[in-house]
Amino acid sequence: MFENTKKRKIDQDVKDLLPIEVINGIWSTLKQMKKDQILITPVVAFVFSDDSTDDEIYVMGLQNSGAIAQEYTIKYSGEKDFLGKGTIVVVSDRPKAITMKFSELNEDKK
Repeated sequence: MFENTKKRKIDQDVKDLLPIEVINGIWSTLKQMKKDQILITPVVAFVFSDDSTDDEIYVMGLQNSGAIAQEYTIKYSGEKDFLGKGTIVVVSDRPKAITMKFSELNEDKK
């Protein structure tokens, strides 16, 4: 599950809203979760917090319909105008690729 050899597909909507450093931070977080052996589902939702510091943003990683939740930090010091919108990014492990897209709850992002 979440093998590094799989292709990564990112929806254009995600690329349009999130800076590449944040997208890369999500990939790094998944890699760390795999290393820590805490990935238990093929779908992980990342909910963006409204809080941030000058050089970090916070996301909550949710698995198993929210039964498992853990906060993570992503190093990022650029513009943070994408925060405060209730953004949820879903990363899914598919047979040939790992996909990143907005949650259906974020229909207004499209």
